Amino acid sequence: MKTALIFGSSGLIGNELFKTILLNNSYDKIKVFVRSIPEVNNPKVEIIKTDFSNLEQYKDKIIGDDCFFCIGTTKKDTPNKDEYRRVEYNIPVDVAKIAKANSVKSFYYVSSIGANPNASSNYLKNKGQVEGELKNLNFSKLAIIRPSLLIGNRKSFRLGEVIFTPVMNTLTLFAFGGLKKYKPIKIQNVVKAILYISKNVSDKIVFESDELERIAKSN
Repeated sequence: MKTALIFGSSGLIGNELFKTILLNNSYDKIKVFVRSIPEVNNPKVEIIKTDFSNLEQYKDKIIGDDCFFCIGTTKKDTPNKDEYRRVEYNIPVDVAKIAKANSVKSFYYVSSIGANPNASSNYLKNKGQVEGELKNLNFSKLAIIRPSLLIGNRKSFRLGEVIFTPVMNTLTLFAFGGLKKYKPIKIQNVVKAILYISKNVSDKIVFESDELERIAKSN
């Protein structure tokens, strides 16, 4: 019996991933780790109400085959500096360490375009530092997903995305080479690429946004 573990199922990518996995037959069981219990009535789904400040108490639940980590926040939603660091760095690293200790084979981490442990932006720095920690854990399979600006229906309004998405779309019409990865990408294509990557053997670890787009459109 194959089991998927999903962290961040209420977010833009995580929710789409959860719905897509639920509708196909790739997994016999889906464990969803959440702060508040969603309305889901499906025998394949196990909802685990989670206190993310004490992940050790869920060690016996973080057991399965593939772990998909899609949790993220913003400075607007999490203005406290320490809490922001906890969400963006500590939680993914702690989940990954428990998953590795429990012999979870594969880990899929939704990072961001531009992630870099030495970035001046705390957002990109945290993502880059998490990527480094994940690589050191030596999962049998690790995929780091770096989407660009996401195109999809958000629950919350983000002015920056409303302004910059059409601008970036226009600029990338004339882009080539490394600039292609900055083109905004639909969440459905990110999820389609993640699931394709999860089902196919590859030594590649980091997947930039333009490659996610290519994978999604060619499969």
